[in-house]
Amino acid sequence: MLNVICRYSIVIYCVIFSIGCNHQDTNPPYTQKNDDTTKPQTAPQIFTPQIVAEYPHDSLTYTQGLFFHGGSLYESSGLYGQSFFGQIDTNSWKYSRRFPIEAQYFAEGSIILDNKLYVLTYQERTCFVYDPLTFKAISAFGYDGEGWGLTTDGKHLIMSNGSNIIQFRNPENFAVISTIAIHDGQKSIDRINELEWIEGDIWANIYQSDMIAIIDAKSGAVKSWVDCSELRKKTKGKSQAEVLNGIAYHPTTKNVYLTGKYWGTVFAIQLPQM
Repeated sequence: MLNVICRYSIVIYCVIFSIGCNHQDTNPPYTQKNDDTTKPQTAPQIFTPQIVAEYPHDSLTYTQGLFFHGGSLYESSGLYGQSFFGQIDTNSWKYSRRFPIEAQYFAEGSIILDNKLYVLTYQERTCFVYDPLTFKAISAFGYDGEGWGLTTDGKHLIMSNGSNIIQFRNPENFAVISTIAIHDGQKSIDRINELEWIEGDIWANIYQSDMIAIIDAKSGAVKSWVDCSELRKKTKGKSQAEVLNGIAYHPTTKNVYLTGKYWGTVFAIQLPQM
């Protein structure tokens, strides 16, 4: 009898041991050192712009695009029957030359790449291409959806359309090459508007907001924010001033130039120390 009890005890022990081993193998510990998803997410830092200079801006301009190219500042302005593109003399801060966009088009973002000027339209699904020296029309491209902001990384055209998606396009045929979805942690960020490529990041105005998102150009993640809520209070002609819109980076001074729709001031700010 003792031998029988011993044999049964040994069998039961082996079964329990086997079950315990199988459970351990199929259920590894939840936290793993090499699993990045277990790391706490750090909220993007919010910067306040450090103003280094203020310049006059035509308060009748409904700013849609703003950028430097070859040392000159350029701007596109919207609204039907009032849209135009112009070059700004940064000595007088007046337009040294400009040309109107046909009345049936609402001009949006603009940029120069490879000696071609590209100007988006709001709902007309057309990107116009001009000679930046003569402002003569060269060609036009069609696209789906709306046109909002436009910039370049020196190779692609980078476009927003009012959603949370930024598109990288081929400048030769305007075909979409790739896209990124903009997000702050798990939150999707839409109404992406005017864009500017600054030292490998994309700066974006958020329509109807005083915030600028600094975006990782590969992942679409918001790296940090620039809170520009105080700028509109400082702008001249502020009685009709609308939303912040217009970001231009000067690679020599390393300053960023900001303005808005109907703003009477262009603010030069320092790059934040991230």
